[in-house]
Amino acid sequence: MTNPLGVSDRAAPGAAGKPLGLWMATALVVGSMIGSGVFMLPAALAPYGAASLTGWAIALCGALLLAATFAKLAVHWPCTGGPYAYVRRSFGDAAGFGIAWSYWISIWSGMAAIAVAFAGSIGAIFPVLTATPVRAAACALLALWTCSVVNLIGLRQAGRLQVLVTALKLLPLLLFGIVALWFVDAGNYVPFNPSGKTLPQVAQVTVILTMWALCGLEVATVPAGAIRDPERTIPRATLLGTLLAGIATILACTVVIGLVPTEVLQDSGAPMADAASRIWGPGAALGIAALAAVSTFGAINGWMMVCGQVSLAAAGDGLFPRRFARLDRNGTPAFGILVGSVLATLLVIASYSRSLVELFTFILLISTSAILLPYAASSAAWLRSGGRNGGRAVALLALLYSLFALSGAGAEALGWGAVLLLAGAPVYLWMKRRPAPASGV
Repeated sequence: MTNPLGVSDRAAPGAAGKPLGLWMATALVVGSMIGSGVFMLPAALAPYGAASLTGWAIALCGALLLAATFAKLAVHWPCTGGPYAYVRRSFGDAAGFGIAWSYWISIWSGMAAIAVAFAGSIGAIFPVLTATPVRAAACALLALWTCSVVNLIGLRQAGRLQVLVTALKLLPLLLFGIVALWFVDAGNYVPFNPSGKTLPQVAQVTVILTMWALCGLEVATVPAGAIRDPERTIPRATLLGTLLAGIATILACTVVIGLVPTEVLQDSGAPMADAASRIWGPGAALGIAALAAVSTFGAINGWMMVCGQVSLAAAGDGLFPRRFARLDRNGTPAFGILVGSVLATLLVIASYSRSLVELFTFILLISTSAILLPYAASSAAWLRSGGRNGGRAVALLALLYSLFALSGAGAEALGWGAVLLLAGAPVYLWMKRRPAPASGV
């Protein structure tokens, strides 16, 4: 179903009761942002040392610009679908499909990366469970499919789980970052830039890595049909969630780099747990690993919810196959959740022979590249809409930031992203040749 503006306003599962309020929406943002990044990124950033702070600074500023842009878009077009819906409203079906497809790819590939990070956390507690690549992949898939089952039960249940796990990880993470500051060894920040690259080159590479930890700032805009008072709730949840998650993530990651030597950190499958072990012993490492497991599990749960909602909105507008628009007896887009889970499973299996850090970094780059395109297009949509009151300047900066971050992905990740994006062309052509779905499909 579409509203007079041509934007999907199909109710999300459970929308009749508007199950998601401010705290659930904020938890969805924070829970989706604080997942694997804060626990795994220190290893990926280790080769760049303290110079990675340049990437963090640019990424957080860019994330806040994007959050402000999405807040304005949510008020202007309070509709289910998030980035997809905004781009379709501004640029038409072809652009809308491209963004929906790219965003959808970023979600299920992101779920795969987070599931890998979950396996790394479990391995820090029970090393035998991840002693081989096959066992590590099995742990990742167990978490992935557990979250699939939770989401299939219903949106309200998934939302309640999200609030719980967000509380369980945000407060301990902030506490860790603040307390661990007193134990930082300044020598680990020397040399400032051990990579041998120039500072601008380091910034370009690290921005897209750090942006992974900040992806998810827009997720409250996706299930708009299931959020109470979306014009007020979504902007507040988006800005508040981005700020909370950004501060907690940057603090924790910077502290870890200052606690663990670079040569150890860059090969660590659970860098934050290793940092805690150096300060407080093996027991603390187990506690951090457990926190990481809870965090990554919650992030998978949140992204699983968004995965079903994006495909639901696109299918409701006739751009994705109709099966994605069907709700089961629990009011859940079960087909979209299952397809996303299967694709994430295949990505984990196809790459399981890499080490956990290599696998995580590779999937991270694909997922982040795929999500930056919807970010850039959404910013362009607000510019095209004629936004006022400073919104155009913010959107322009958000657009420039998204393109800059995308340029740092590297040829391999961008190549994979391009192949996955082009794979959607036959689907779009096939859908355009079919008759439009009847209202209520």
